Amino acid sequence: MTYTVETAVREQAELGEGPTWDDAADRLIWVDILGSRVHTYAPGTGRRTVMATGQHVGAAKPRAGGGLVVNLRDGIGLYDADGAFSWLVHDPVPGRRGNDAAVAPDGALWAGTMRYDEDETGGSLTRITGDGTARDALGVVGCSNGTGWSPDGGRMYYIDSVTCRIDVLDFTGEQAVYRRPFATIEAGAGLPDGLTVDEAGAVWVALWDGGAIRRYAPDGRLDRTYELPVRRPTACAFGGPGLRDLYVSTARTGLAAPHPLSGSLLVLPDVGRGMPGTAFAG
Repeated sequence: MTYTVETAVREQAELGEGPTWDDAADRLIWVDILGSRVHTYAPGTGRRTVMATGQHVGAAKPRAGGGLVVNLRDGIGLYDADGAFSWLVHDPVPGRRGNDAAVAPDGALWAGTMRYDEDETGGSLTRITGDGTARDALGVVGCSNGTGWSPDGGRMYYIDSVTCRIDVLDFTGEQAVYRRPFATIEAGAGLPDGLTVDEAGAVWVALWDGGAIRRYAPDGRLDRTYELPVRRPTACAFGGPGLRDLYVSTARTGLAAPHPLSGSLLVLPDVGRGMPGTAFAG
């Protein structure tokens, strides 16, 4: 298998996360959680923007009507296309922050949280509709991370990093049920973090402290590993022309001697094909 790892955006993000392709704007959206910033990058033009959020931001996703929905420390916020901000769900909990999030095929946001002290029972996964209705989806979790859906929408993949697993659930549109293991990450390979699903139904996962991206076939079999120059990749998403390029966010937080590219946005050109995303219906 031949592949290259390139630098899309040279950056020193403390905790880069959540790359998301914005189909309407032909750009990638990603965040620096601890830097409290939302970044965008348009591969076609090289244009970049950086927006400060004022508090830690776990994820940012495009909205159907323009602007962004953001998973912040204190809840779910909305940015209009003109930059105006409002709270959709304001739910501050001391010691907790928003983490990874994903938009389901029906336009609902599935937003995760975790505790700053990384308590293994302090996280959550919540489904939020466009009108702000919020419902707990899974009960107690530790570090809520990657979430994605199969091409037919019938399966949801989910990572609670402390379990060292990718789980799969049957997806009914409003609920995810019958949670069971899909793939287990062996000891010493790193922790599963963010994920994406390609058009063939395979699951791609970033391995925190594992320095790699893995692709698991729809039956849970590991069939590809892409080694990276950085130790802490955090998440991955397909973007660019034909959704064929895999973008990878990375982190430098907690590293005594980070690689020069730690905190940058990396890209593996032409390694697969992703699926078009869904904008948040709010």
